[in-house]
Amino acid sequence: MSNPFVRIVEPLDAKQPLKKFFNLSKLEDVRYARLPFSIRVLLEAAIRNCDEFLVKKGDVENILNWKVVQHKNVEVPFKPARVILQDFTGVPAVVDFAAMRDAVKKLGGDPEKINPICPADLVIDHSIQVDFNRRSDSLQKNQDLEFERNKERFEFLKWGSQAFKNMRIIPPGSGIIHQVNLEYLARVVMDQDGYYYPDSVVGTDSHTTMIDGLGVLGWGVGGIEAEAVMLGQPISMVLPEVVGYKLLGNPQPLVTSTDIVLTITKHLRQVGVVGKFVEFFGPGVAHLSIADRATIANMCPEYGATAAYFPVDDISIGYLIQTGECKKRPRVKSVTESKDTRSVVELDLHTVVPCCSGPKRPQDKVAVSDMKKDFETCLGAKQGFKGFQITPDRHNSIVKFNFEGCDFELAHGSVVIAAITSCTNTSNPSVMLGAGLLAKKAVEAGLTVKPYIKTSLSPGSGVVTYYLRESGVMSYLSQLGFDVVGYGCMTCIGNSGPLPESVVEAITQGDLVAVGVLSGNRNFEGRVHPNTRANYLASPPLVIAYAIAGTIRIDFEKEPLGINSSGKKIFLKDIWPTRNEIQAVERQFVIPGMFKEVYQKIETVNESWNALNAPSDKLYTWNPKSTYIKSPPFFDGLTLALQTPKTIEDAYVLLSFGDSVTTDHISPAGNIARNSPAARYLTSRGLTPREFNSYGSRRGNDAVMARGTFANIRLVNKFIDKQGPQTVHFPSGETLDVFDAAERYKQAGHPLIVLAGKEYGAGSSRDWAAKGPFLLGVKAVLAESYERIHRSNLVGMGVIPLQYLPGEDAGTLGLTGRERYTIIIPEKLKPQMNVQIKLDTGKTFQAIMRFDTDVELTYFHNGGILNYMIRKMAS
Repeated sequence: MSNPFVRIVEPLDAKQPLKKFFNLSKLEDVRYARLPFSIRVLLEAAIRNCDEFLVKKGDVENILNWKVVQHKNVEVPFKPARVILQDFTGVPAVVDFAAMRDAVKKLGGDPEKINPICPADLVIDHSIQVDFNRRSDSLQKNQDLEFERNKERFEFLKWGSQAFKNMRIIPPGSGIIHQVNLEYLARVVMDQDGYYYPDSVVGTDSHTTMIDGLGVLGWGVGGIEAEAVMLGQPISMVLPEVVGYKLLGNPQPLVTSTDIVLTITKHLRQVGVVGKFVEFFGPGVAHLSIADRATIANMCPEYGATAAYFPVDDISIGYLIQTGECKKRPRVKSVTESKDTRSVVELDLHTVVPCCSGPKRPQDKVAVSDMKKDFETCLGAKQGFKGFQITPDRHNSIVKFNFEGCDFELAHGSVVIAAITSCTNTSNPSVMLGAGLLAKKAVEAGLTVKPYIKTSLSPGSGVVTYYLRESGVMSYLSQLGFDVVGYGCMTCIGNSGPLPESVVEAITQGDLVAVGVLSGNRNFEGRVHPNTRANYLASPPLVIAYAIAGTIRIDFEKEPLGINSSGKKIFLKDIWPTRNEIQAVERQFVIPGMFKEVYQKIETVNESWNALNAPSDKLYTWNPKSTYIKSPPFFDGLTLALQTPKTIEDAYVLLSFGDSVTTDHISPAGNIARNSPAARYLTSRGLTPREFNSYGSRRGNDAVMARGTFANIRLVNKFIDKQGPQTVHFPSGETLDVFDAAERYKQAGHPLIVLAGKEYGAGSSRDWAAKGPFLLGVKAVLAESYERIHRSNLVGMGVIPLQYLPGEDAGTLGLTGRERYTIIIPEKLKPQMNVQIKLDTGKTFQAIMRFDTDVELTYFHNGGILNYMIRKMAS
């Protein structure tokens, strides 16, 4: 059917009649003018893609009527302009596509129908680790190791880029996905098939929202959902509420963009914006560069919103000119005021003070002036997000150790990792140059960093190295140990590499709360490094300051950073660069030419990538000996006929959790412990511990990932009296590794469920946090609330997300988790209906079945979204 809104199509420029756009003002509907700008992007996409099948006129009407229906749980479709993936989530996506081609062929269909329709970019940035640091050849050595470990994965991805249309691969060593998206991939305005339309993107990384800072609407989705979008399906989403965030005032001279975003993160967590769009406006926006806005938008997942949108303005256009991306762009109208939003909150930027966040969550902001006191309070506090439960007599414990022939001491609060890392901050020249200038002043003042501290600098793109080098500050960063170690996420995602053995022994001997300080966006326990129980997010200059101090237990206002060779006390205020100093250097050295020089060769500059040989077949030839790439069992036995959903009978509880269980807890990305089920599997395949690599790098192998599910060493399971990846197998009463217990249940034919508290699945977008439990035999999760992307991933795998009724939880219902659960699945299902749960104790209660839309119910009836797509393509 033709588009019913073709009447509002017109050329943007009369001189180019073939270049058209949908002129929404010609709707002549007064509601359009009052829509928030982010909702207008949804409206334009709905109108442009309206076919009365996937997108209907009724959907357009619902979006136009947003002010009335925004809080009525109304479902609308959205077809984004493009998809972006990183390799940790990209490899399993390409594995799924390859397996789906096999499945479609088995069902008698055309396997080449499994092919991206929506353009997709995959940036390889999650594989490199900090194995080498504090040496001039760290970058080359880490990159060589990256290829040695991941050659098979990279060959597979290269095959994918050739076998599938509309899929572009950005090779390793290019930068971090979101910074490359900001500086190179983003269009702001799409020019395709004779139409101009707003750029928009969904990505398989939760920090895809960073692009919102440029005025491109984007957010993270589950890897499974992204695959469906790539195959031409719209996202089915509940039309979101929009919170207007009004920025006032001007930041103080010593405040960085990091301080602003950590303040906003805490503020919006308190406001409550989960599942909502946040739209920034007000006079304070004019004081924020695109890099500042991108930093704020980047941490959108940490404050819980779906998107954090800065509408396009003159500063956005200026950034496109600076980065060389303003080639024949259509005119863009500047905007300064929010339209109708349901609620508005304010922040005066002048009230923001220097701060960090931690020690275990990004929303737990601490003013720098309070850091010492706050950490010391956390030491003795009850085990939790702000507590380590160290007895008072051990607060001042000291452990002596030897490193490279010299004697040192470690204590609670000692810094052992200091990393300038992550797209959150390395995309921002002001904080990166600020770090460089601080390093210069520190070196000139005679300050040093203790040699055992693992320091590193992992820029988000070659542009950063370019301006650090040209401005003359790189050599000073190197003198303090902050050499470039690689272009990728690295420490921020747990690829921090090993600590020196003597440091690990000292930490273990004293049971010390050692500290990692990083300029990242996530600091959940067990994520950064197994031996850093406290991790703080901080601006790049503060990362260096704490590295020099060597401890988090310092009051910068009263205590010196150090004493130089002349005996002079050097305070932080003595070396902190002023905003004017930073801006002067930025104006001189952050220039358009460097963006062009770096990005014109980005797809061809990596010789190791160019030399890779990849098969050319359209169907992938699986290697049974591979421990990286394996055909997954998701589609085994799949038929065209649908199976009627059945009641889950007498399920055991595999694990019982409290609040804020993250995807890092469910499916860790970091090192594979030598005593884990995954390690035993890899050893049985002839690998040594040195060859294990990380869980993140092995996401193309379901045998490793199933064994790595719930394998985080900091997992807190209520069935076990200590942290660790174990649970109780109730039929035998034995305590086993989670995978081994699940296997026992599976062999006996027992279904499983998981009990959880609030914010289940918080953190990174991670499809294996749903795929893994599915493979373990988990049929449902019963939680108080879910993180948005993780709930979507559970739906995508056919795992039922159940939610307690308001005011109820495991405690109020008297659930111990030792009961057996029967979940009644009725024949006729509807979105968010209540279902009955019966226990073997005789108790019954109800829970909400969190299939939020009719489309999600369709996926469930098919056993998941990928099964649905296979049946659709095969028929």
